[in-house]
Amino acid sequence: MTNRPLIGVSTYVNDATWGPWDAQRAVLLPEWYPQLVQRAGGTAVLLPPDSPETAPGLLARLDGLVISGGPDVNPALYGARPHPRTRATAPERDLWEAALLRAALAAGLPLLGICRGMQLLNVVCGGTLVQHLEGGERHLPDANRYGSHPVRPLAGTRLAELLPEPAVEVPTSHHQAVDRLGEGLLVNALAEDGTVEGIEGPGFVLGVQWHPEQGDDLRVMQALVEAARVPAVV
Repeated sequence: MTNRPLIGVSTYVNDATWGPWDAQRAVLLPEWYPQLVQRAGGTAVLLPPDSPETAPGLLARLDGLVISGGPDVNPALYGARPHPRTRATAPERDLWEAALLRAALAAGLPLLGICRGMQLLNVVCGGTLVQHLEGGERHLPDANRYGSHPVRPLAGTRLAELLPEPAVEVPTSHHQAVDRLGEGLLVNALAEDGTVEGIEGPGFVLGVQWHPEQGDDLRVMQALVEAARVPAVV
């Protein structure tokens, strides 16, 4: 297949053990993320944390951007004190991904935020987060597995065009959510309990609170890849 857009995907930096190596600092990403990009027709390019000032130049070489899931966003980035259940463990990743998001928004580059990525998109646009969903067991199942629950795409949104069903069952694992919506963003999906499950902005700017890489529904990622085939308009 020709014309496979280059889609950058942000990564973790964690201690990891493999073969004879114990607790080595490593750049990591669950393979489901690049596989989802590939299955949707794109080529995945992994983006480890770097100096924030390099973000615009890097994105000039890419066709689209995915900010992946991961640990909680530092509440200091939206002017809040940490909740006892908040686990903000990736300060360098916060700064790097925030720079990627700002550069992508400025360049009109198609972007998709997944779970933490959606939350950070909202923060970068001036919004805030609910740091812990009390009674949110359906959103955050037991450790080491993903749950599932329905979300309702809202009529008149880009997401509803991509997912026209009245409700869509999605893979989920999160305990935080969008609170005050960021500037220029629109809520495009809700859970049954009213939790914001999706946001979008001008151009192709999309965030989903669920984990499409954990399921078989390619439509959200396919839409990003198709948008990435078209030159960005600033």
